[in-house]
Amino acid sequence: MHDIDVFEYAPTADKYRLERKHRPVKQLGSHQVRVAVKAVSLNYRDHIALHNLARRQVGGRIPCSDGAGVVAEVGAGVTRWKVGDRVMGSFFATWKEGPFQMAHHQHDLGGTVDGMLGSFVTLDESALVATPGYLSDLEASTLPCAALTAYHALFVRGGLSAGQTVLCLGTGGVSVFALQFAAAAGAQVLITSSSDEKLARAIELGATHTINYRSHAEWQKVVHELTAHRGVDHVVEVGGPGTFDRSMQSVSAGGHIALIGVLTGFGPPTGSLFPLVARNIRLNGIYVGSQEMFNEMNQFLASHQLYPVIDGVFPYDQSPQAFEWLASGHHFGKVVIDLSATH
Repeated sequence: MHDIDVFEYAPTADKYRLERKHRPVKQLGSHQVRVAVKAVSLNYRDHIALHNLARRQVGGRIPCSDGAGVVAEVGAGVTRWKVGDRVMGSFFATWKEGPFQMAHHQHDLGGTVDGMLGSFVTLDESALVATPGYLSDLEASTLPCAALTAYHALFVRGGLSAGQTVLCLGTGGVSVFALQFAAAAGAQVLITSSSDEKLARAIELGATHTINYRSHAEWQKVVHELTAHRGVDHVVEVGGPGTFDRSMQSVSAGGHIALIGVLTGFGPPTGSLFPLVARNIRLNGIYVGSQEMFNEMNQFLASHQLYPVIDGVFPYDQSPQAFEWLASGHHFGKVVIDLSATH
């Protein structure tokens, strides 16, 4: 192996484009692991980076936090892994356990440091998590960000229990994982979409009620009707400022909002925040999770034999088209890039 095939963020006038390049192979450090990447999945964060929506400098960086593969080589001091082990990268390479620390932002794959969109990646041995044996690499590649974010939101910070109600906004990666997790835990799930076809698929995955937000612009009123005017116990809020006001109106007194996404932008909420106080609502900001949570989630997945929902699989050389499909918003669940042919 003389070089590594990667995609990089290449700067343009006001955003980035994906540029395919070859990088020389570097000697492994004592505790480093070289992984042959088999699959990568996309998150909305990758769209944000590509289009420079957060004004973050990622020029020359390898995209994508989420990938799964096989250990191809280990450094002399590596004890956790051996060649042939199936592994996934951790979104925050240094967040092992405990509360989040701001220093972890300096080690986020596909952002501050190189991500997973290449034939091989090199990571510290402590930045990897074992792939659940019953999942394929394509399926496992969807877990590090979207799945872990949903798990963190519902179970670690939310304390979800059987019989409670959960509202999921849309049918992207985080929301579909939240639907699957909540249904498996015995919760009732309400989910929104502008597509009746997507809502029908959500019912198949265990949704109790569906709401077409194009037909029902005031969807928070439908939520109250469906919950006997009580509201839901949990809202998985991925929209941001454009949906947050209605999410506050949808949650029950003493309920929980997991604030996750910025699909509607980075601006402030459009309405008053006073309902948070008046109704004693818990509001938690969720940014993925630790490796400890990751391993707990994998046990939950295996115990319930849950399979990630993959909308489409693109070959590696069509990575730009995969980003375009994600940007279109037409997907249901996850968009995956297959790198198996690169080895």
